[in-house]
Amino acid sequence: ARDFYKRKKNNGIMRLIYNALFLLIVFFLMIPFIWMITISLRNPMDAYRLPFTIFPKNFDLSSYLALRESKANIPNLYMNSLVSSIVIVLVQLVTCPLAGYAFARLRFTGRTLLFNLFLISLMIPRQSIIIPMYVVMSHLKLTNTLLSLILPSVCNAFGVFLFRQSFAAISRSYEDAAYIDGAGIFRTYWQIMLPQVKPTLVTLIILTFTSAWNMYFEPLIFLSKIEKMTLPLGLVYLKGYMGAGNLSVVMAAVALAIVPVIVIFFLCQSYIVEGLTSGGIKE
Repeated sequence: ARDFYKRKKNNGIMRLIYNALFLLIVFFLMIPFIWMITISLRNPMDAYRLPFTIFPKNFDLSSYLALRESKANIPNLYMNSLVSSIVIVLVQLVTCPLAGYAFARLRFTGRTLLFNLFLISLMIPRQSIIIPMYVVMSHLKLTNTLLSLILPSVCNAFGVFLFRQSFAAISRSYEDAAYIDGAGIFRTYWQIMLPQVKPTLVTLIILTFTSAWNMYFEPLIFLSKIEKMTLPLGLVYLKGYMGAGNLSVVMAAVALAIVPVIVIFFLCQSYIVEGLTSGGIKE
């Protein structure tokens, strides 16, 4: 009994140490976010004042109000990013599950070759094909439009891979039962198979929205009119030449920029690990 209580006491001490280390790591990881928020709540003069203090003496919301009056028109750029990101997510929620289901369940000539080509495309940097993409968008007269960002993102090879693995892990008995009851391929896919990969759907939403929301390189190439730009370009515009912009206003814009991603992550975080690992166990 004495050994049992001794081991229990040691386990409690180790758990306390682990929790303390975890909180310490979290604190250091949160420092950039705390700094961002506190800078955004200062007036421009206090943002550069030394010695630096974590909390401002006087909380000032003028930096947030200045975003609406800035030349970049941050609310408009915010809406551009929101529209393009949501459309990209909705389109990929249609294309990726369909392609993944086809690669996992249907038998057709060249299936393995096409799937391998999808995987190979993951290794091709977007920068290496940006010139042909720009030429195509220019001929289609889609430059300076949000469609120039949406069309190249209609399908996501990583998303197809995720759904292919998820569908492959599902027992074929579900499909056999559906076919016996007279269901066709599309009805089986829509009513039987798709509901079983809900964690993968949520994972795709999170990953795709985050990627589209943070997209910088493509908008930099395709969009030149400021009213058509997305939020990442607007943040660079606010920063100004040689970083001479108003630091408090820039930090206020950054603080607002991370809100949608944080909201989506916390709403769907329980599905992330399950969605990413759903293809790891097969029947």
